[in-house]
Amino acid sequence: MRDGIEQTFAEHPRPKLTYPFEQAPKIGGAALDVAPGVKWLRMPLGGALGFINVWAIEEADGWAIVDTGMGGTATRDAWRAAFQGPLAGKPVSRVFVTHMHPDHIGMSGYLTRKFDAKLWITRLEYLTCRSLSADTGREAPEDAVRFFRAAGWDDDAVEHYKARFGGFGRGLHALPDSYHRLNDGDEIVIGGKLWRIVVGSGHSPEHACLHCPELQLMISGDQVLPKISSNVSVFPTEPDGDPLTDWLTSLARIRTKIPDDVLVLPAHNDPFHGLHARIDHLIGGHERGLARLQALIAEPRRVVDVFHVLFRRTIDQNLLGLATGESLAHLNCLLARGRAVRTRDENGIDWYRAAA
Repeated sequence: MRDGIEQTFAEHPRPKLTYPFEQAPKIGGAALDVAPGVKWLRMPLGGALGFINVWAIEEADGWAIVDTGMGGTATRDAWRAAFQGPLAGKPVSRVFVTHMHPDHIGMSGYLTRKFDAKLWITRLEYLTCRSLSADTGREAPEDAVRFFRAAGWDDDAVEHYKARFGGFGRGLHALPDSYHRLNDGDEIVIGGKLWRIVVGSGHSPEHACLHCPELQLMISGDQVLPKISSNVSVFPTEPDGDPLTDWLTSLARIRTKIPDDVLVLPAHNDPFHGLHARIDHLIGGHERGLARLQALIAEPRRVVDVFHVLFRRTIDQNLLGLATGESLAHLNCLLARGRAVRTRDENGIDWYRAAA
């Protein structure tokens, strides 16, 4: 599952974020200190992203791990190298997972079983992950086929989707059978320091960020990334959902909850300073995208007709699902704001136009 593609923000240059580390740890078991007792590691990840950042916080009885990497032998070998090297053979005391996407939760089952450690995660992330992993081996449901045909997909695109359906669980080591629930506002001592849980939504149902005021750190997962805009999508399971409003609201709330002086530790790209400027840029970029989209649908359009006003790159077969989900998130946001209307034709295709 991809974490996002940059949208057409080019007309408003990126804010000048500060990246304090000249080098990053090598992928596959190396580590770099980002604060006292906090190490930065990179686990291998296929595709354009290449890696995911994970974090190890030293505790008296071992390491608290935050995010785990994609399930599979490459990540398992990287963890083994990390424990033989920079983690000095100490066990895992706890596993924290920001959210349920396989590159974050994929190896949680491996680590928790190997070290008899508990998984700490929000309830909706755990339960959603279990639900999606149960689709492995199933045929694509007819509801989903109708969903994508309504977006304007042709027969080849639908067949491609059917062939790939159920792949979510293939990125997971078997999930832990129990978990410790994280809640928004929880205060947890990790490594002798107080960390606060700040929950967002939109990219995933109940995404947990971890903020340590004393160390001036924020582990942001995918909620705030410095160079790509996180995937915010509508899926066939909730076709009328409005995740973009959820995400924009979450970003604005994070801006009020977490001070600008933190070092942000994101899941992708490098740690950076400039949290509030990046949040402002993300919110502003999506609002401008909504305005462009509303102008485009002065004449009725299908979902597949609107990609060019939201994304910089050409949308090929591999990006079609992501682009469809994100475009629907923007269209559903316009519907919720009363700025667009939707009609379905006799062929089951949805057409969107700007509200009068």
